Amino acid sequence: MNQTTVSYFIILGFSAFTDVCLPIFFVLLFVYLATLIGNGSVVYIVCSDPALRSPMYFFLCNLSILETIYSSVTMPKILINLLSQDKRITFYGCAVQMFFFLAMGTTECLLLAVMAFDRFTAICRPLYYTLVISKQNCSCLSVFSWFSGALLSMGQTMFIFSLSYCGPNVIDHFFCDIPPVLKLACSETYMNEIAIFSVCVVILLTPFLLILGSYTQILSTLKKMSSVESRSKAYSTCVSHLTSVTLFYGTASFMYFRPRSLYSLETDRFLALFYSTLTPMLNPLIYSLRNQEVKAAFLRLLKRPQIFCKK
Repeated sequence: MNQTTVSYFIILGFSAFTDVCLPIFFVLLFVYLATLIGNGSVVYIVCSDPALRSPMYFFLCNLSILETIYSSVTMPKILINLLSQDKRITFYGCAVQMFFFLAMGTTECLLLAVMAFDRFTAICRPLYYTLVISKQNCSCLSVFSWFSGALLSMGQTMFIFSLSYCGPNVIDHFFCDIPPVLKLACSETYMNEIAIFSVCVVILLTPFLLILGSYTQILSTLKKMSSVESRSKAYSTCVSHLTSVTLFYGTASFMYFRPRSLYSLETDRFLALFYSTLTPMLNPLIYSLRNQEVKAAFLRLLKRPQIFCKK
């Protein structure tokens, strides 16, 4: 039976670094603004340029929207806490933050797998590409990723916040993530830990294996390509996607799959901050710097005076 008496949590965040809170605030503010501008620019470029109306850029647009939300779930509260003495978050506010954080993370896992499938079909099964990756199928895959992310995260969040919380209420973290919140529960958390591990296996390991299988086939196909230009273009898009996959899956897998002997609160805090703030900022750069089509679309956009002064 739930016997929660806690009405709010206190998020410590950077409380141990009070002397440098202001510099940290400006650094994180820069990161957050760069994330919003970078991902917003990708969405605008893809939506406004007819040359980028392809499944690959449709999924990239989805990823950029996701990264914007992902960062916005945690960053505003982190920034406020850096300047405020009141570091409280309500019990239900914490639940909402955890839900959206988990939902965006789960959706990103699935979306990265979908993007790998898109590249696999384009490179290894080009004759079937327009049939398999049709406009309707693109929409279905996108909706499936978002809906599954929300559904799984809703179950996890409800399961965690149905536990009893009777004090203490201090979260030694930057936001309401699963491990630090579970530590505060007064009731038994064994079943929750089993459920979390099971979901992590499904959401992290299964898509990762699909991505690995896709790129094994892709690399095999690229070696057989006779056209140097086609091979170079394919390599460029694949390297961008693999870099993004490595950053996200690498940190998330280490966070949730490492042995207890390697557990460290400081490591957890650093990893959580990395994949919730830096990864969303880096993704637009990763996908844009190596992509000639995106760079060309950006240059075309700069030459359009009507985007600044529409009649």
